Amino acid sequence: MATIHRPTPANLRRLAAILAQGGLVAVPTETVYGLAADSLNPRACRAIFRAKRRPLTDPLIIHVPSVAAAAKLAFLNPPARKLMAAFWPGALTVVLRKRACVPPVATAGGPTVAVRCPAHPVMRRLLRLCRLPLAAPSANPFGCISPTCAAHVQTGLGDRIEHILDGGPCAVGVESTIVDLSDPARPQILRVGGVTAVQISRVLGQPVPVHNQSVETGGALPAPGLLTRHYSPTTPLQLHRRITMAQLRRAGADEGFVLFAPPAGGLPKTAARIEILAKNNSPRIAARRLFAALHALDRAGLRQLHAELAPEAGAGAAINDRLQRAAAKRPGH
Repeated sequence: MATIHRPTPANLRRLAAILAQGGLVAVPTETVYGLAADSLNPRACRAIFRAKRRPLTDPLIIHVPSVAAAAKLAFLNPPARKLMAAFWPGALTVVLRKRACVPPVATAGGPTVAVRCPAHPVMRRLLRLCRLPLAAPSANPFGCISPTCAAHVQTGLGDRIEHILDGGPCAVGVESTIVDLSDPARPQILRVGGVTAVQISRVLGQPVPVHNQSVETGGALPAPGLLTRHYSPTTPLQLHRRITMAQLRRAGADEGFVLFAPPAGGLPKTAARIEILAKNNSPRIAARRLFAALHALDRAGLRQLHAELAPEAGAGAAINDRLQRAAAKRPGH
């Protein structure tokens, strides 16, 4: 099994050296844990795809410590610089035309590259030490629930990788928002996440549409997180606009429920397993708890999971996007 390392100076130096030599390290970010490798080393990038069993058609996000580092990988334009100034370091990924130094394996062979400057202090220290732009998709088997703590990584990938850097629970809890600015005149949000569409539109001074279409497996994708089925538990998941008290009372011990907030009258007597995302009705706190709740229920040996959708405001859009993809049927089912 993989070794979980505390973020001591000695461990960070050791893991930075492993990355510089083409190795893999699972790393903490404020969004979810990522499986990191040198993004400029094609062999190291291919090792990420093998460990995750991820199709080569799904491109990687490259993590950098600064705007200057991003400019070495991509051609920055004025809208991109505005968003970077407003939200970096943070949960925003920008898709731009790539420079020749970025290997095709990191971009699914496409002409664009996805770059992000993470805010997690441990990840930032690691980036400074290794002096490399790090490709780091979520540190989980492809298509499964994203990891938001080191234990989730150990459960999912512990037998396929050697090193996990423990930075504690993720503060945001859902993946970054992805904005496509490869055509600066036509920005669009490819994936909702830790930064809202309202925030992005405000900074750019224009409405920025959300690309809501999901895609099936097949050809190369412009960005990760666009597949119809993704972030999925192994236990079947059914979505509801609202989960009623009657549903909870009727539920059996082999069912699990994810509630956005506690019912107004309190929880009824029920045999079901229940996870509550936000006791104070905060979408931001609910997003932080979402994947941990799904992991807990998926490990409980249940027959059926149920989840209620969040209010769309703020982080609610990202929560609902993840739930809808998690509940989607596998192709052919």
